[in-house]
Amino acid sequence: MKTKQAEKDILESVERGEWKTVPNVEKEVKRYQEYARATFRKDKRVNIRISEKDLINIQKRAVEEGIPYQTLMASVLHKFVSGRLKDVS
Repeated sequence: MKTKQAEKDILESVERGEWKTVPNVEKEVKRYQEYARATFRKDKRVNIRISEKDLINIQKRAVEEGIPYQTLMASVLHKFVSGRLKDVS
């Protein structure tokens, strides 16, 4: 049901003229593809020391998410340095 409502919302948005054509769309697609490639390129190795308790908790969380714990750690670091991870304390 949500899909149908989402489709309706998109259609109404288009009809209101809220969508604009992207000039040079091929160039923009290539630009964003390169951003994505650069984001996921892993070309450096880092070694860190963390407490055993933290590592166990990271590994548990990774199992819950269904991803390797190194991937989880890299994702958290990436979100932090890109400003998308916020401290909620």
